[in-house]
Amino acid sequence: MRKRRSLAMNLDAVAQRAGVSTSTVSRVLNNLEIVKSSTRSRVLKAAEELNYHPNLHARSLARGKSRILGIIVSNMENPFFFDIYRTLEADAHAQGLEVVVANTDYRSEQLLASVQLMIGLRVAGLAVIVSEMEQHLIQTVSGSRIPAAFYDVGTPQKNITNIRVDYRKGIKKTVSYLNALGHKRMAFVGHHSTLGPISERRKTFLESVHRCSPGAEPRIFAGPDGLDGGRQAARELLESGFRPTAILCVNDFMAVGVMRELREEGLQIPRDVSVTGFDNIKLAEFCSPSLTTVHIPREQIGHIIFDHVLGNSREEREVGREIVIDPELVVRDSTGVAAKN
Repeated sequence: MRKRRSLAMNLDAVAQRAGVSTSTVSRVLNNLEIVKSSTRSRVLKAAEELNYHPNLHARSLARGKSRILGIIVSNMENPFFFDIYRTLEADAHAQGLEVVVANTDYRSEQLLASVQLMIGLRVAGLAVIVSEMEQHLIQTVSGSRIPAAFYDVGTPQKNITNIRVDYRKGIKKTVSYLNALGHKRMAFVGHHSTLGPISERRKTFLESVHRCSPGAEPRIFAGPDGLDGGRQAARELLESGFRPTAILCVNDFMAVGVMRELREEGLQIPRDVSVTGFDNIKLAEFCSPSLTTVHIPREQIGHIIFDHVLGNSREEREVGREIVIDPELVVRDSTGVAAKN
């Protein structure tokens, strides 16, 4: 009772300061109805001046319905994850929802803590865009009955939609394209080799190279996911003595780091060595040379996730399904005919 009275008193104070009714203050703070922009600005200014911050979690519990979308990602530093997050955030805000985001940095223990956090907050929906998923966590989310979408991991459940990219198709297209350019000595640069989506790309690379060139000797190198990780993997590659004519990278972010290291070692791209990425983030188009890569429609994926987690259709939210995204090869300036040396 004391908390409820305190909340009412705070609303009264904001209403008095803004010169409006408490119901108008409530509508503004809850985004329930359209309020004139001048009135909205006056209410928000009054709330700020009085240092009034509504308890969104308590409010959600009182209504029996959360207004929060939970988002868990593996690496927010990588623009791939940020692009999907940005679309989800825009969709959430358009529906009057807020978002809570957790970054795991590929650590399974952090993923566990993040899942527990989202369930504890009783989020309205959960988007899980990670690679480090264990089966028991999928069952935990399933048991929570929170509408969820998993990207790249898991299997569909009653309340879980699974969205995955056909990485095999993307890697096969890339290897086939490079083989047609005469590349026989190829290397793959990845990260976190034990994670399912990363391992799938690595295995498909090896299979594809052997299929195109049975006598080829493909090599695998790895570093942390990021620009520095790409440089580190490229440095190890060069120090190994292996001289590939083409380097396929697990994602664009690492590919940019690879290209930086190659240039610093005096190698020209693509004259001496071709480089490819995966994802087609904006940086791929604007780096120099522009990066040949595999396009994954991140904005489309973000919309699909939101629609299946918090869409208007109750059936869409409660019946899990699998959605497969077909990637497309985008040829740019970082690839060319294989060097003859």
